[in-house]
Amino acid sequence: MSKYYKLRVEKVTRETPDTISIQFAQPEGARISYKPGQFTTLLIPMNGEQIRRSYSMSSCPHTDDFIVVTVKRVADGKVSNYLNDTLKPGDLMEVMEPMGNFYIDAHPSKKRHVVLFGAGSGITPLISIAKTVLFAEANSQVSLVYGNRNQNSIIFRKDLEEMEKQYAGRFRVVHILSQPVEAKKSSLLSTFKKVIPGLNQPPAQSVASYTGRLNQSLALKILPTLPEWDSDLTDYFICGPEGMMEEVKHALQIMHVPANRIHRESFVTTAPAERHGTVETENGTSPKKSAQEVTIIYEGSEYKFNVPPDKTILEAALDLNIDLPYSCQSGNCTACRGKCLSGKVHLDEEDGLSEYELKEGYVLTCVGHPVSEDVIIEIG
Repeated sequence: MSKYYKLRVEKVTRETPDTISIQFAQPEGARISYKPGQFTTLLIPMNGEQIRRSYSMSSCPHTDDFIVVTVKRVADGKVSNYLNDTLKPGDLMEVMEPMGNFYIDAHPSKKRHVVLFGAGSGITPLISIAKTVLFAEANSQVSLVYGNRNQNSIIFRKDLEEMEKQYAGRFRVVHILSQPVEAKKSSLLSTFKKVIPGLNQPPAQSVASYTGRLNQSLALKILPTLPEWDSDLTDYFICGPEGMMEEVKHALQIMHVPANRIHRESFVTTAPAERHGTVETENGTSPKKSAQEVTIIYEGSEYKFNVPPDKTILEAALDLNIDLPYSCQSGNCTACRGKCLSGKVHLDEEDGLSEYELKEGYVLTCVGHPVSEDVIIEIG
């Protein structure tokens, strides 16, 4: 039977405008043990009911005397909004004992390369793994490939920079930004900091190693640039949106990485991988000459809007001030790539996508037009 603990909130740290880290004190007379990468479940009383949400620990069991979980706000998410808006030091919360099979066992005698792939809030179990390996295995090395929307959405940005300095030569971060911050947005962040004091971010500066989305093609570009280690001494951990994890997994398979060296954590619930709509290219049926409603799922939010026959999906979204990721707007960079979960989408151009991606239902919103009424696209 699972154990439950009543823990006191010691500290709430604002990591980004939409993400907090919650530091819990260990229970008196006991200590909750966990492995780096595991998660715990919070039991939150709301409106007469008890709601449960699971979050990975971002703390390190070897160096931290407290337990930390990190929560990113989700649009219309009851719990994530409640925690981001109201939680404060001194609050008590019931917490279930940690569990999960996504973890690493560290030992001082080990010598290996741990490669971490993450996107968005998928960083939370990965930073716990990174801290543990760097502290407990002096002869091991860690590489983190981390995708985000822009530099201001990088969770633990300051911590990662400090870790790179502390473990110089043993820890490297490769940042990927799908929509790098423009100069005019930097002033917006300054305004945001006045509204949200204590934002745990360093001064804005360019951190992008690559621009685009963390997909198979980009992973294949990055992997050869990482420090070389024997395949039997390298472990890969992947956490983030399901689509991203599948892409990275395929890249690793192409690189002939043994299956037992690849570990993944389904951090968010998405549609099953086999579920997808139909993609038509310029050689297929022309788009219907009438407006079609499209549903876009992006960063936990759902947007429904009509796409006129003379507009692409991205153009229609931007006209409505829906801030979707994009860059080239010509179907080449894949920054706007998403997966068609249902319905039919016509693409004016297909050069930016592989045959595999087209077959799996991936589309580019900058050159895509809805052909049916039930188009649902998930970007992530």
